[in-house]
Amino acid sequence: MTGTDLAGLLPDLLPRLWAFALRLSGNRHDAEDLVQHTCLRALERQHQLKADTSLIGWLFSIAHSVWLNELRARSIRGRTNIAWDDALLEVVADPNAPTPEAHLMVEQLIIQTVAQLPETQRSTLLLVAVEGLSYSEAAATLGVPIGTVMSRLARARHSIGVLAGELGLHAPEPPASREADNEIS
Repeated sequence: MTGTDLAGLLPDLLPRLWAFALRLSGNRHDAEDLVQHTCLRALERQHQLKADTSLIGWLFSIAHSVWLNELRARSIRGRTNIAWDDALLEVVADPNAPTPEAHLMVEQLIIQTVAQLPETQRSTLLLVAVEGLSYSEAAATLGVPIGTVMSRLARARHSIGVLAGELGLHAPEPPASREADNEIS
């Protein structure tokens, strides 16, 4: 792939890269910086891109690496608080919320719950659940074995369940199975 090829493909991939960067960083300013650094690093290192590698997965991998470096730098500088930019997050629908206010409250609780996850779990969850990457694509993006992706997702789901319970969110009751209905009749 030549510099012209990559430079020509980047504009089409920017919306997904921007969405990933925003969810990863939690705010617009950091997401803008993250996308810029990611694109710059991709252009500088395009010779490392292999023909059988997903371009968006490669960009996510670069963004994740750049973000981890930024988090390390912030922890050294003592700036570790990550705030979510509520205006730019996707709306999380709650079919049981009777009012917009209740919907907003649930959205805030979900954001708080995901924000409390460790970085490794949050990144993995974002790649698989939000960006739609397969386990193997997420593993390649994060540079970890597929089993690590699976265990991080399991821990993230468990943590979300525990934190959601502490914040007052409860999973809806599963519908009764048809077998149970048949046994009653």
